[in-house]
Amino acid sequence: MIGEFDVDGVLLSSVLVTALIALAAAFVVRRLLSWVGAYRFIWHPALFDTALFVIVWALVIGLPTPLSL
Repeated sequence: MIGEFDVDGVLLSSVLVTALIALAAAFVVRRLLSWVGAYRFIWHPALFDTALFVIVWALVIGLPTPLSL
């Protein structure tokens, strides 16, 4: 995913947009894991949350994008 997104004349970097999407998705996953009680088995929650964000961000970047016409 290379390029920028045009939002009302403001160009936003694709890195910023994908990071915000990944942050929102990682927040949802963290809430689900917390609700299930998975954090009882995690030794270092902050490190786990950072790794989760990086993994989700890689998944968001790897998603296929629709072709622009």
